Amino acid sequence: MTAPATTFDAFCRAEQAMLLRYFRRRVGRDAAPDLVQEAFMRVLRSGAFDRIDYPRPYLLRTARNLVFERSRRKAREGAVLYPFDETCDAALPPEQMRRMVELDIRRAFRPTLLAMRPRTRRIFLMSRLRQQTYREIADELGISVKSVEKHMTRALVRCRKAFAARYA
Repeated sequence: MTAPATTFDAFCRAEQAMLLRYFRRRVGRDAAPDLVQEAFMRVLRSGAFDRIDYPRPYLLRTARNLVFERSRRKAREGAVLYPFDETCDAALPPEQMRRMVELDIRRAFRPTLLAMRPRTRRIFLMSRLRQQTYREIADELGISVKSVEKHMTRALVRCRKAFAARYA
């Protein structure tokens, strides 16, 4: 380590060449002088020069931080942000996966589904397999949303009982 610096001006003159080489290797010739000045300004503004005996390690840490900040800033500037539109960009499960789930539901709950009234079964399958909303189901069948809710409640009660009996 070097001896403690007496004045900030002497410290700058002693460390300037080393710091300039450091920045040139990392960010290039054009940006290096500006970063040297910024590093010295940060050390001076922080008040660390007057408080510590050996300011060179503090200066080097400041220089390293400046390089990190610069690279982060460049990465942010180069990033392109696109607005997210949930109606168009939402992830959809693959068709094959949906088909597998459909087959599993039909296989596991086949006896339960067959025991349901035809309209209840149809509403349940429209909701679970076609993933239609209650409003869409009601509009398609010409019934109220309240009726769809009642049919779904009946179907879900039957499914829960069948599941409990099967896996209990």
